[in-house]
Amino acid sequence: MRWGRAAVLVAASAVGAGAAALIVGRVVSDLSVRPRGVAPAAADGLRVHSVAAGQVELTRAWETQRPGRYALEWPGGRAVVGEVLQTDPQSVYRRLESTEGATLTVGTAVRITPQVYRGDPRSALGLDFTEARVRGELGPMPAWYLPGVRDLVVIAVHGPGGDRQQTLPLLPLLSSLKVPVLVVTYRNDEGAPRSPDGLGHFGETEWRDVEAAIRLAVDGGATRVLLYGWSVGATMVLQAAARSAWRETVRGLVLDSPVLDWQSTVRRQATRRGVPTALAELGARAAEGRSQVDPAGIDRLALGDDLDVPVLLLHGTDDTVAPVAASRRLARRREDLVLYQEFPEAEHEALWNTDPARYEEVLNRFLTPLL
Repeated sequence: MRWGRAAVLVAASAVGAGAAALIVGRVVSDLSVRPRGVAPAAADGLRVHSVAAGQVELTRAWETQRPGRYALEWPGGRAVVGEVLQTDPQSVYRRLESTEGATLTVGTAVRITPQVYRGDPRSALGLDFTEARVRGELGPMPAWYLPGVRDLVVIAVHGPGGDRQQTLPLLPLLSSLKVPVLVVTYRNDEGAPRSPDGLGHFGETEWRDVEAAIRLAVDGGATRVLLYGWSVGATMVLQAAARSAWRETVRGLVLDSPVLDWQSTVRRQATRRGVPTALAELGARAAEGRSQVDPAGIDRLALGDDLDVPVLLLHGTDDTVAPVAASRRLARRREDLVLYQEFPEAEHEALWNTDPARYEEVLNRFLTPLL
C-alpha cells in the first residue's frame, strides 16, 4: 500500500475528514494489532552475486552487513550464513555454512532472516521432546515439552512476529543445564484458538495464556518457574509475573527485546512500512482503542514497579521496533534486580544471531545461580 497526503485527501473528499481519519487510523493500526504484526519483516530485494566454496556474495545492505549468523531463504531453498568476510561498495561476502533444497545460484533473489533453525527440537537439534497442550481460557494451545531433572521449569514465550521456532537456538544450552522447558503458543498462533476479535492486545489478554502454562507446570509438580519472553512475549511475561495467581512460583525473568513503550512500537511499525509520521500517530491512537490496552498498566510494567525477582534484560542497539531507551530506563530504575546486557548492531529479536557465544554465556551466568 502506498501512503501519502494524496491518499488522505481522496478519503477525506469521499467521506469527510473525520471519517477519513478513523479509516486511516484503523488501517495503519492493523500493522500492529493483527497477529504477527510486530517483528521486522525479513529483508528482501537482495540478490546473490557469486557463490564459491564456503562463501556467498550478496547485495550490500544494512541487513547483509550485520555481524553474526542468519538464514537466507529463496523459493525451495535456504542457507545459513556466518561472519562477514569482506565488503566492497556493492557487495558483502559472508561465510556460507550450509545449504538445503534448491541450488543457490548467481542472480537468485533471497531474503535474510534471523531464523537459523527450522522444525521442532528433534528435527532441528536432535533434542528429545513431547507434544503438550496448555489448557487456556479460549481452548487448548500446542506446546513443546523438553524434559529435565531440575526443579526450575523454563516457560518460553515467542514474539508475535514469529512462532515456537524462535526458541530453538537456546534449547541446546537449556538442555545442557538439564532444565525442563515448556515452549508455548498463545491465542492467534497457528493451532491455537483465535481471540474473540482476532486482534493482538500487547499482552493485555495474552498474559493469561502464559498463566495457563504456569498452571500446567505447577500441576505437573513444578515449584519454581522462570519466564522467558521475546518482544511482546516479554510483555506477556511481565504481565504474568505481576498478575498471575501463581506468581509466587515465578523465580526469574528473561526479557529479550521487550516492548516497553508500546506507542513508539506502533508508530515505528507504521513508519517502517512507509507510513508518514502523522498517519502513524493516527494508527497509534486507533491501536490503543482497538486493543483495549491499559496505558497506565504498561507504563507501570515498563518502570519495573512490580518486579520482585531477578531479571535478565537483553536489548539491541539497532532495534527498529522496540526503543532501546525504554530498556535502559528500566535497568537504571531497578538495578537492584535487573542485569542489563546490550548487543551492538542487533535488530529486534535478533540478539542471539549477532553474537551467539556472548548471548549464551550471559544466559548461562544468569541461570546458574537460580538452578
